[in-house]
Amino acid sequence: MRRLNMMLVTMTAAVALLATAEVTSAATFSVNPTQIYLSGRTTSSLLTLRNDSTEELRFQLSAFQWTQSAGGEIELNATQDVVFFPALLTLKPGEERRIRVGSTVAPGATEKTYRIFVEELPPPAASSEGSEVRVLTKMGVPIFIRPAKESASAALAALGLRDGAVHFSVANTGTVHFVPQQVKVRGLTAAGQAVFEQELASWYILTGGRRDFDVAIAAADCGRIESVVVEVGIGSNVLRERVQTPGGGCKR
Repeated sequence: MRRLNMMLVTMTAAVALLATAEVTSAATFSVNPTQIYLSGRTTSSLLTLRNDSTEELRFQLSAFQWTQSAGGEIELNATQDVVFFPALLTLKPGEERRIRVGSTVAPGATEKTYRIFVEELPPPAASSEGSEVRVLTKMGVPIFIRPAKESASAALAALGLRDGAVHFSVANTGTVHFVPQQVKVRGLTAAGQAVFEQELASWYILTGGRRDFDVAIAAADCGRIESVVVEVGIGSNVLRERVQTPGGGCKR
């Protein structure tokens, strides 16, 4: 299993280090679309890779099964469920190539998730002119194999305060992924006045998975909080839950 930080575009630093690094360069390319959806009716799609730089670029493609931990980290496993051609290619400046991406598995009861990575390879020969650090780019494109019946649903769970922080989970109880539009936490006084309010960043929550959140509360605010409210916006729905904390809820 491989773990990556929660990022749609993964940047990997590379390898052309000469005696003293003075210049950093990075080639430019684009990938379209940024998400691929397959189904029982649509078993393949085209991924377009374009070289937007002024030099020839080489690429390598690879695919993995994709899950995520409760902390939000991407987890990747080797798979043969996704097929594509070609796996290695070279593009001249301004050239683009279409890559056929398909699946060897049938849709299931829940959505299946994968990622195909487009990785820039080092040039055949490193430049001998000056000292340079070459930055190579690796982009991950999500692939979703939709189930026969799609339903989106979520649940807020395990809301509580302990060790000076608010803890809660957002679980995906449906058959397809979602991305919360908003995750907001508020600490209120007994009169309903906001002591603190914080909006949290979120990302994909895959079917059957969950995302755990932890929000630290400043020591100066702990004793004033009589309740905590969490709101999660998913599409047109808002999940809302409140927990009472009489006498302050931040005992450490």
